[in-house]
Amino acid sequence: MLYHLVKYLSQHVDIPGAGMFLSLSFRAAAAIILALVIGMIFGRRIIRLLQRKQIGEEVRNLGLEGQLQKRGTPTMGGVIILLSILVPTLLLGDLTNVYTQLMIVSTLWLGAIGFLDDFIKVFRKNKEGLNGRYKVVGQVGLGLIVGCVMWLSPQIVVKEKLDAASPRAQVEYVTDNGEQSAVYVAPAEKSIKTTIPFIKDNEFDYHWLIPGSGGRADFWSWVVYVAIAILVITAVSNGANLTDGLDGLASGVSATIVVTLGILAYLSGNVIYADYLNIMYIPSSGELVVFAAAFAGALFGFMWYNCYPAQVFMGDTGSLAIGGIIAVFALLIRKELLLPILCGIFFVESLSVILQVAYFKYTKKRFGEGRRIFLMSPLHHHYQKKGYFESKIVVRFWIVQLLLAAVTLVTLKIR
Repeated sequence: MLYHLVKYLSQHVDIPGAGMFLSLSFRAAAAIILALVIGMIFGRRIIRLLQRKQIGEEVRNLGLEGQLQKRGTPTMGGVIILLSILVPTLLLGDLTNVYTQLMIVSTLWLGAIGFLDDFIKVFRKNKEGLNGRYKVVGQVGLGLIVGCVMWLSPQIVVKEKLDAASPRAQVEYVTDNGEQSAVYVAPAEKSIKTTIPFIKDNEFDYHWLIPGSGGRADFWSWVVYVAIAILVITAVSNGANLTDGLDGLASGVSATIVVTLGILAYLSGNVIYADYLNIMYIPSSGELVVFAAAFAGALFGFMWYNCYPAQVFMGDTGSLAIGGIIAVFALLIRKELLLPILCGIFFVESLSVILQVAYFKYTKKRFGEGRRIFLMSPLHHHYQKKGYFESKIVVRFWIVQLLLAAVTLVTLKIR
């Protein structure tokens, strides 16, 4: 809103510093600072409110060291994260940008599902919370929205940089380091291409999955894409939810992921850098940097209170939203196939649960007694059972996540 106000006034009045304020880098820096301030200042007030309302975590005794000490710790702290994301985005983001609109919708949508789940657990005293099938329906619904908007919106396109002599070349003006220059690009193309790592020609077209050509093949290609969008959102959202089991674990891991996605969004939205790195140029996607900055600031602000020993837990209000937002962000910048690397912690945590349950059921059916691969799942609880201190597990997971983020960025050049 503030962005649009300054933009409107600068067209009619000479406002000193308006150009700087409207620049992407300034707004991103302002967004991360504002999100941090909101999280750290208003976060304390929200925690006190949760304490007064006696909105505390019900902890089951699973035999983990220090677990029962967390009983009564305020939950639903994901509200702090959501507030810290939305306020800077609404103030500093371009609300006419379809990518920004989709991220706001995703934040509100998944935040509402997580809030409802926590509400049922806390106020209805139902430990199971929202029925799993309703969570999945909500995640599928968001996947349908995102996939269909990417399919139908004329603003969501990709372009290719061309030589000036090319008959298809069109002039596009870009600003880099404060200087405006002209580049030549191909006409906008409606595409379902995405980035695939470690391949020389690093583009994968979902159309290749559907034989034939023409309108029917195009239609089914987009149907496949929408289905994949649903799968990605559901998987990453649930992965983040499973990772949220130790103080500061999910928030710290997610912060690194979000910063990496913000870098990728900036590179994809700048035709010069996109051409240099030989990645898809996605016009207007650079605006996602403002959202990513607010998201990262929100997570760092929340970690102020969530680090060991935690003063507040994010609950499903935060964890479901965080994973879903990450998934939608990656889909919008055509980097969803990088998520198994970038979100490797989420992937391994989910895989540990799947393997544990499957192996237990298999051995119980075959031998009459269920056996386990891990001492406990998700994986971080396995290390707790082995006697590792909680803070040590969290820091080591953070280090692994930093390595995964570095590998993700390196994939842009190693092919």
